[in-house]
Amino acid sequence: MTEGSTMIEVEGLSKSIRNGARTVDILKGISFAVPRGQFVAIMGSSGSGKSTLLGLLAGLDSPSAGEVRLNGTAISYLPEDQLAKVRGKTVGFVFQSYQLVPTLTALENVLLPYELNTEDANNQEGQKRARELLNSVGLSDRLDHYPVQLSGGEQQRVALARAFILRPPIVLADEPTGNLDTTNGSHVLELLLHLNRSLGTTLVLVTHDPVLAGYADRRIVLRDGAVISDEIQQPASFMVAT
Repeated sequence: MTEGSTMIEVEGLSKSIRNGARTVDILKGISFAVPRGQFVAIMGSSGSGKSTLLGLLAGLDSPSAGEVRLNGTAISYLPEDQLAKVRGKTVGFVFQSYQLVPTLTALENVLLPYELNTEDANNQEGQKRARELLNSVGLSDRLDHYPVQLSGGEQQRVALARAFILRPPIVLADEPTGNLDTTNGSHVLELLLHLNRSLGTTLVLVTHDPVLAGYADRRIVLRDGAVISDEIQQPASFMVAT
């Protein structure tokens, strides 16, 4: 796709669940588009539907109605095997709780998506990429450490490197600084911004923090499952906490 093209399209997206005898509407007919390389912050109070929306964008859940298209491919109703292929090549996901495999080292955790989604038998290119990414997030001396041997900030940096190992055109992040102190949170945000800008990655980040959202190119605010605000903004200049 060409520069400036649409990377994420959301059309009439709704999600409802049954709660006993009644239906609860989590998302209500949401529509928007995200161009290549844009950094979007999705905001809203607890229960507004922002994490549900991110899960639908990632293909981790199916909508009750509507459609999500990633890089031109409609994903919402694909069979799981096809969805896994699209997701593996298109989306990197950063979870608030890191989601590292405890029995794998930092290097092995970063390599995992590469091993699952490529046919590189000896992993030479994957090893190179993983080491470069871990170096870029300041963990070149922690390659052989297991998650339990890493701090929360270090684990989230491993998760960031893992999200970028396949050089996905889209990265989705769910409260990536939510479990971190101010200093580690600032460093993780700095890394996300650097990777977004240096690789031209489209970044969608869920947060309740208006300061963090201030660094985005665009802010989408949800309330009770609906978009109440969608605005382009001038991103704040970033300074790392020390």
